[in-house]
Amino acid sequence: MANSNLAKAKSAKNDEFYTQYQDIEKEIMAYLEFNPNTFAGKTLLLPCDDPEWSNFTKFFAQNFERLKLKKLISTSYAPDSKKLKITYAPSLFETNDPQFDKEKTIVNGKIFTLTRDKSGDGKIDVNDLEWSYLKGDGDFKSAEIKKLRDEADIIITNPPFSLFKEFLSWIMEANKQFVLIGSMNAITYKEVFNLLKSDKMWLGNGFKSGNAYFSSPISNEYADGVFDKETGLVKFRNCCWYTSIDHGKRHQPMALMTYEDNLKFSKHKEIKENGYIEYDNYNAIEVSFTDAIPSDFNGVMGVPISFLDKYSPEQFEIVGSDTDVKAGNLPKLVKSNWNGKIDRGYVNGNRIYSRILIRHKK
Repeated sequence: MANSNLAKAKSAKNDEFYTQYQDIEKEIMAYLEFNPNTFAGKTLLLPCDDPEWSNFTKFFAQNFERLKLKKLISTSYAPDSKKLKITYAPSLFETNDPQFDKEKTIVNGKIFTLTRDKSGDGKIDVNDLEWSYLKGDGDFKSAEIKKLRDEADIIITNPPFSLFKEFLSWIMEANKQFVLIGSMNAITYKEVFNLLKSDKMWLGNGFKSGNAYFSSPISNEYADGVFDKETGLVKFRNCCWYTSIDHGKRHQPMALMTYEDNLKFSKHKEIKENGYIEYDNYNAIEVSFTDAIPSDFNGVMGVPISFLDKYSPEQFEIVGSDTDVKAGNLPKLVKSNWNGKIDRGYVNGNRIYSRILIRHKK
C-alpha cells in the first residue's frame, strides 16, 4: 500500500536496483537449455552495472568457461553523475589497487574486462577480472560506451527503468542481441510493442512466480509489502525480462478450453456469469484473463498485456494493440456505427485497460 515513503522513493527516480544472482542464473539457464551454444565465442557487454557489486558481472565472470565466452566487458556509471545522490565510498578492492584515484572514482565510470587466466590458477573466473577507469562517466550514450556496444555480440543488463525506451533504441540501432529487465508496462510503449509485434524481441523465461526482488540503496523507503524487512529487498510484480534470444518457454502453446467449456468450467466468475462480451467499439471480444482465451474462437480477442508472458508465435498472431486502433492502423476493427472515442476498447460504456489484440494462428 502506498505511503509517503513510497512517494518519496518514486520522486527520487531511483534507478538503482540490483538483480539477485539466482534470478540471473535462472534466466540464463533457460537460454542454454534451448541452445547450449547460445553464448559460445561471444563478447558480452554488461553496461549500467557497478561491476564490483553487480551480480550480472559475478555470474558471467564465474561462469565464463562454462558459457564458452570470448570476452566479458562490464561498465559502471560514475557516482557523481547519478540522479540519486547517496553516500559513496570506494571499495577496498579499488582503494588497495595502485591505480586508485580519489578524484576519478567519483567522476569517472569503471570498466572491468575478462578474457584470460590472469591469476594463473588454470581457470578463468571472477578472480581474473581486470579493471581501469573509463575516460568519461560511463553514460551508455557516450562515444566511449557506444564503441564497446559495437564490439559486443550480446548486451545484458538491468538498465535504468526511466531510460528503458532510450536504452532499447540504443541497442536496436546497433542490431545487437540482448537480455534486459524492464517494467511490464513498457509493453504499452509504441516503440516497444512494435518490436514485440514484429517478432524482433519477446519476453524472457521470467522471474519465479512473477516476483522480482531487488536490492536498492533506499530499499527501506518503500512501503511495507514492497520492502521486505527480513530480506532487505524490494519486491515488484510488474517486472519482466525482454530478449531477442530464443528459449523453450516461448514455443510452449497454452492449454486452453473451448468457448463453451469456459462458460461452464472457467475458474473466473466473470466468464461463467457474463460470457465473452464484444467491445462497444471494436469487432472483437474482451478476454480479461489469459487462461480464459477460448481455443476455438477464430475472431479477434483483446487480452491483458500479461498475455505476452505466455505468448507462443506458433499458436497466436498479434494483430495489434488499442494504440494501433487509435492511430487508425486497424480501421476494419472499429465498428462502423461507433461515433465515440477509440482510445481504448469499451465494454458496456466502460473504458478497458490497455489490451493486446490477438487471434489464433490459422
